[in-house]
Amino acid sequence: MFDKKGNRLIYRYDAEQLWIEPWGANAFRVRATRTNTMPTDDWALQPPASSKANISLSENESTISNGKILATVSKRGKLTIHNSRGSLLLEEYARHRRDLADPKCSALEIEAREFKPIPGGDYHLTYRVESVSKEEKIYGMGQYQQDVLDLKGCDLELAQRNSQASVPFMLSSLGYGLLWNNPGVGRGMLGKNVMSFEAYSTRVLDYWIVAGDAPAEIEEAYARATGTVPMMPEYGLGFWQCKLRYQTQEELLSVAREYKARKLPIDLIVIDFFHWPKQGDWKFDATYWPDPDAMIKELKEMNIELMVSIWPTVDTKSENYSEMLEKGYLIRTDRGIRIGMDFQGNTIHYDATNPEARKYLWEKAQQNYYEKGIKVFWLDEAEPEYTAYDFDNYRYHLGSNLAIGNIYPREYARTFYEGMEGTGQKSIVNLLRCAWAGSQKYGALVWSGDIASSWSSLRNQLAAGLNMGIAGIPWWTTDIGGFHGGDPSDEAFRELFVRWFQWGAFCPVMRLHGDREPKQKQVGTTGGATCLSGAPNEVWSYGEEVYGICKKYMGIREELREYIRGLMREAHEKGTPVMRPLFYVFPEDAKCWEVEDQYMFGDKYLCCPVLAAGLRKMKVYLPAGVSWRSFDGEETYQGGSVIEVECPLDTMPVLIRA
Repeated sequence: MFDKKGNRLIYRYDAEQLWIEPWGANAFRVRATRTNTMPTDDWALQPPASSKANISLSENESTISNGKILATVSKRGKLTIHNSRGSLLLEEYARHRRDLADPKCSALEIEAREFKPIPGGDYHLTYRVESVSKEEKIYGMGQYQQDVLDLKGCDLELAQRNSQASVPFMLSSLGYGLLWNNPGVGRGMLGKNVMSFEAYSTRVLDYWIVAGDAPAEIEEAYARATGTVPMMPEYGLGFWQCKLRYQTQEELLSVAREYKARKLPIDLIVIDFFHWPKQGDWKFDATYWPDPDAMIKELKEMNIELMVSIWPTVDTKSENYSEMLEKGYLIRTDRGIRIGMDFQGNTIHYDATNPEARKYLWEKAQQNYYEKGIKVFWLDEAEPEYTAYDFDNYRYHLGSNLAIGNIYPREYARTFYEGMEGTGQKSIVNLLRCAWAGSQKYGALVWSGDIASSWSSLRNQLAAGLNMGIAGIPWWTTDIGGFHGGDPSDEAFRELFVRWFQWGAFCPVMRLHGDREPKQKQVGTTGGATCLSGAPNEVWSYGEEVYGICKKYMGIREELREYIRGLMREAHEKGTPVMRPLFYVFPEDAKCWEVEDQYMFGDKYLCCPVLAAGLRKMKVYLPAGVSWRSFDGEETYQGGSVIEVECPLDTMPVLIRA
């Protein structure tokens, strides 16, 4: 029943085996399976630093401890986990009569670790744990389009979608962090009566749990377990200009020249999708971009970095399609015609899980982009909700939820990360629509997808960005102004845009993007010309009043450059979020665990985004134990109080920790 193998506690009963072993300081990796052998994939986890576990075996129960964490397994296999102070962190939710000594024995016949066989040899896995405390608060889990920061009570789909990124690491107010280390499509139920995780098709239960005395200790342990971001390059600290699509080389250069003529600080400009002849060509269309070398040279002379969008889709008419088909570099379908998308052509995705396919795409990008001087890539997953990977059969299923996961965003980023490593490039930025645990170590900068241009959407992004940071993705950004629609001449939209822009100055990356109305006139008839672009989306496109406010906040961002560089260094070295919920900096202040519409930008700046139309005054909570001063330095306040502050259109309230 119980066994010890090196540092590992093993429990066996019937067809199941359960492994518990130390995985870094104060942490365990827990695995269970009903297959003959334990699967060996580590998924998000890196090899752990060595640590010595204390294991005690007996007939009725066995224990394993590792620093601040202790696990106990009963003779019928029920697992409980405590911290070194004896506080219960996790208890499996089992309701059966196999252990009559368990106070919760029951006739309900509910398993904590439920493996339901499905055709093909996999299982539908459900893992249930007790809701230890009604007061527990849970944060992280990735990016969801909702306005709640505390996720306790939430029902979360574990899947990637445009504007949804499932990164299933949760940080609990009880003093633990848990990574659901299974990239399968599934569900997370963080209920007040029972909490559960599901994987719709898998062969193993796999999670990592760490105990800690403070959120920062837990977060840094998680970063050591899964990796940290590279150091953000200098161009990531300033302002980025983008719109749906600049249609020609001259249009893009005219925008860059205007920023410089107005003496506005700008670090980067983006060439978005359909700058290519066909999807899968991975090069500039010479009809609209006749001299990329000259364009890049001029941008470099203006000290503006260029980012280009790289799509994973390959048109059946692409110059590379036949070769990629022959070499097995394209994903397959289990039935029907091999077409994954019909947007602007019949296309199929390249297979990012195939190392040779990754190498092939990188070599194309290196020849046509990187060697020209482009070092920043926008790796658009092209509607990832349609793609799910079947790990066992090594093929893709399109347009269904039959497969067990979607690791595509991470593997896609790896294409460019590994390629650029080979060139000696140290600072790597991959702008991605989605991510999973571990994506950060491949230079993943996640943006919040194609979101609405609305006040409710703005509110959602605040919760999304903060939880994404807790989930281990410190590089995060959002489309300033939202993506869908918004008329720059509309006064109501201008107010929303201003509030979004002000907040953007205090986000990890400040990026202006969107598909504005009305659409521009089509330029040309070939290549990507039929993919129309939106109205102008530069800071001067919104009228003089808005322009003045944008100029002010671009200046503030520039003044914060050295400070932001320090935050990026913390993220690189320790995994620290750049945007931090109040409780992360002030865990001893109970009120800070309640506030969801304010946050800390690093440890110094208390940011209070304006999230409603017409708001000109707002109440702000000042965390206790320190004093605060207004951003202009004219007022000082004591912490632990609620104050009312002015927020005229040209000002987002920010207070500075004294």
